[in-house]
Amino acid sequence: MDIDPRTHLLHLRNFTYFSFFSELHHPDHVTTIVETLAISTVFLVSVAANTGAAALVTWERRLLANKTILTLNLFVADLLFVSMIPMIVAVRWTVSWTLGFAACHAVMYVICMSGCVTITTLASISVERVQAILRLQTAPTLNPRMVTATLIFIWAFSALTTLPLSLFFTVMEVDFPGQERVHICTLKWPDTTGEIVWNVSFTALCFLLPGLIIVVSYSKILQIAKSCKRRLRTRDNQPQVGDSLEYHVSRQDMKLFRTLLVLVLSFLIMWSPIFISTFLILARNFFGQLYISSTMFFWVVTFTLANSALNPILYSVCQFKNGWRKLCCGSAVVPQRKEPCGSRRRQGMPP
Repeated sequence: MDIDPRTHLLHLRNFTYFSFFSELHHPDHVTTIVETLAISTVFLVSVAANTGAAALVTWERRLLANKTILTLNLFVADLLFVSMIPMIVAVRWTVSWTLGFAACHAVMYVICMSGCVTITTLASISVERVQAILRLQTAPTLNPRMVTATLIFIWAFSALTTLPLSLFFTVMEVDFPGQERVHICTLKWPDTTGEIVWNVSFTALCFLLPGLIIVVSYSKILQIAKSCKRRLRTRDNQPQVGDSLEYHVSRQDMKLFRTLLVLVLSFLIMWSPIFISTFLILARNFFGQLYISSTMFFWVVTFTLANSALNPILYSVCQFKNGWRKLCCGSAVVPQRKEPCGSRRRQGMPP
């Protein structure tokens, strides 16, 4: 009785190991060319956009602030993220893993660690903005100790939570009908229980928890902004007697708030598929009929990688419209400024 190659592939992937970027059911060269063009475009745009955005942030923010350093950390994480693209392209062409054990240990580890750094940095920026508003900080400030401690925590936390991916990704040799024995870079857990515990813990710590921190922080900023608007309306109607503590939400604070909100939403949308795919790969161990192809996983990862190109573009467009106009047209349009909430109180003006 002849065995259908697709059936053998299903058996191989469901009951042994998932091949990730090695497509054992080798597609035609046209498909591989399309894949290469797509992910290479993501790589080039990401490198150019992140480098340009980092230069623009440094140029515009002559006085370094906590939020500026954390923003630059976002661009560093994105550049590290897309640095794995050349390895992915090589595997799509060779099918068999030929890059060695070190590269196998690194590729998914770096991808997931970079994502964890990104969302944790966004959460840190949201907390820093709330603290700055509550302390009535109106000028850029830089606390070297706090910034250093925050950056060390972000990278150490991300590196430790994703460490199992480095430890348990390894190169294995498998049989495939019609081909010689091929090598694949795959995730080999000591036991299924550990894999389930890590998947759930990683999703909670590096996806849900930072997301919750961001929601709470931005809710606080919106609450303060609404309170400021109510106080301004009250002042216009009748003068207030007495001196009370007032928080300040400036135009820059609200502008940054909207920018980071867009970045968070794009991150959640573009990273959700890879988390879903991870759980589907885990579920295939329990459901024999569940089929997940390496091609599908490749396009999911490419979609996620595109977030590293989108982030600096969104940030630059939202934050530095004038900067881009100045670079492109040689002049800048200065918008009419409105008085921020609480500005008269800080400048010593009567309410």
